[in-house]
Amino acid sequence: MPKIVPLLFGVHAHQPVGNFPKVLDDAHLRCYQPFLHMMERFPEFRFSIHVSGWLFDYLVHHYPDDIQLLKALVSRGQVELFGAGYTEPVLAAIPVRDRISQINCMSGRLEQVLGRRPQGAWLTERVWDSTVVPSLVACGIRYVTVDDYHFLCTGIDQGMLTGFFSTEEDGKLLDVFPISEALRYRLPFSPASEAIQYLESLAVDGEAHAAIYFDDIEKFGIWPETYEWVYTRGWLEDFIRRTLDSPIVKPMLFSDYHASAATRGVVYLPTTSYIEMNEWTLPTEAANRFSALVQEVKNAGQYDSNKAFLRGGIWRNFMTRYPESNWMHKRMLGLSGRYAALPEPDKTIEMRDALFEAQANDAYWHGLFGGLYLPHLRRAVYGALVKLEALLDTVAPRGSLVSCDTDMDGHVESFLQNGILQAVVRNDGLADICELDSYLLNHNFGDTLTRQKEHYHQKVMLNQSSTRNAGGIDNPHERISFKHNILPEDMVFDPFRRSLFIDRLHTSDEIKSEVLRYRIKPVTTADSTLTFECHHEALVVRKQIALEDRALVVTYVFGNVPDARFEVELNLAMPSCDGPAGRFEMNEEVLGGFAQRIQPRPCDEIRLRDDILGGQLTLLVNQTATLRSAPCFSVSQSEAGFEKIMQAVTLHLDWPCQLLKSPLVIRLTIDS
Repeated sequence: MPKIVPLLFGVHAHQPVGNFPKVLDDAHLRCYQPFLHMMERFPEFRFSIHVSGWLFDYLVHHYPDDIQLLKALVSRGQVELFGAGYTEPVLAAIPVRDRISQINCMSGRLEQVLGRRPQGAWLTERVWDSTVVPSLVACGIRYVTVDDYHFLCTGIDQGMLTGFFSTEEDGKLLDVFPISEALRYRLPFSPASEAIQYLESLAVDGEAHAAIYFDDIEKFGIWPETYEWVYTRGWLEDFIRRTLDSPIVKPMLFSDYHASAATRGVVYLPTTSYIEMNEWTLPTEAANRFSALVQEVKNAGQYDSNKAFLRGGIWRNFMTRYPESNWMHKRMLGLSGRYAALPEPDKTIEMRDALFEAQANDAYWHGLFGGLYLPHLRRAVYGALVKLEALLDTVAPRGSLVSCDTDMDGHVESFLQNGILQAVVRNDGLADICELDSYLLNHNFGDTLTRQKEHYHQKVMLNQSSTRNAGGIDNPHERISFKHNILPEDMVFDPFRRSLFIDRLHTSDEIKSEVLRYRIKPVTTADSTLTFECHHEALVVRKQIALEDRALVVTYVFGNVPDARFEVELNLAMPSCDGPAGRFEMNEEVLGGFAQRIQPRPCDEIRLRDDILGGQLTLLVNQTATLRSAPCFSVSQSEAGFEKIMQAVTLHLDWPCQLLKSPLVIRLTIDS
């Protein structure tokens, strides 16, 4: 007689810190609420759930009735709660002290609201690094879930992955459940009857083989086509009923299975994530080769037997892949260190919460689902960083000028601040400003993204289309669609990192255009003004950067002026992007929104007003410039398809060098 197949069914609910309220409300309406209400009808269908802390508290405050429903499901023993870091950080990417603080914060919040402290934990993006084990154990976590791929990479046979294994780090024991990739790709995309047939096929004589599933709840209503499929056409109810009617499949909590079953043995997992993530984190050319190799193995019918040896990169490679990610991460680490160094009486909950928000994973990576390309998610991280820095400065003040190699790229950055503004200047030869913070607005105007080539751009060029899952719906991992019409001019990539005050020299015949290079080590005057010098052929330029109250002031003094044009480029992060809340104003005239191009025109002063920011930026030059402006869009891929996302407003100011006989002064004033 066949054995029972325990079905360990878990779902993970998450929304990024800083996501739009309308997105959260829509997710609740189309997914979280109908899912819980459906589950309430079937008390025998036991399942596990993880809700990330920021989302959990949003639901507590905006949808208390559904949180009370979840509490009732927990109380009657139908639901097991899983914990994690409160703001969904990748635990391996934050300091040990913050890992423990984040996990304990989440577990305590669940206990406070729902009356139960978790003993299982969800690992963000299933990123496994053995160094996180002691922190999890210290917080009372007994087991976690990761992909079966992690286990296959150790050489364990697929047929063994039907229960939990044990691992340790520094003698601290943690059990690990392998999530079935076969189930991840079937639920909810295949018809319910086929899913149950697959589950029942796992029954074998002898020891009971568990079917282990833990994946995004957003697949059940938010992903493309899933709301109609899961609820309107009844997939979820059909799946639940067929499961409960099956004489073989038995829904079970992870905790119950863990208490009744024995470990399958010891395992030491490699540092990895799910296989798709391992491709996304690779540099473009390497990702192209990796993808081609995977496809070659699939075409040969050898993928299932060899995928364990197709490793790709690891999650932390995103910090080498994207300088913007690395900069945010290293800024976070620096502020975490400053917070940790405070005497305990000086630490506040406000500081801790800002640090937690700065550690939210989403804005640090990019793939089919990562949020690095989404300006509002980066803005949330920077908002938290700037807020935390201001709070720290009130109890542990810094000097007006501090220099260090923050991002570990071999070049020192100079932090110039006056308590109102902060300008971070790279000393790598460009003398550009990579971060411009307003402490009053909690905003970094330098938060832009350099357009670079991505692996998926090949699909855009080929305009490929996906094939439909027979009898079911498309899995977004295999789905190719277009949210926007992508044109060839949208696929232009930047030869340098976007920032503020990149200087160029254009010859009069426009044949030659060169980015100016400045002396690497700045000369610093007593008033904390940064001074750089450039010797370019016959041209000599002295560039000075200073802060004056609410204004950033950049002054250029020229010598041996050639017959050429001098240009300054500023890439400004404006929160409204291409939305209706942002606009250019000049001489009481509204020139248009930030997504509209400004054709060359004389300019002495222009304002960028942004209602989402709650402030404005005024640019003033002491010598009339020729101004032009254009939006900077990047081409990204998400579960909704290929799309264009506005990253910055790019302003170009230029002057004939022959007219620059006296110092040129550019003033950026930031008002709330």
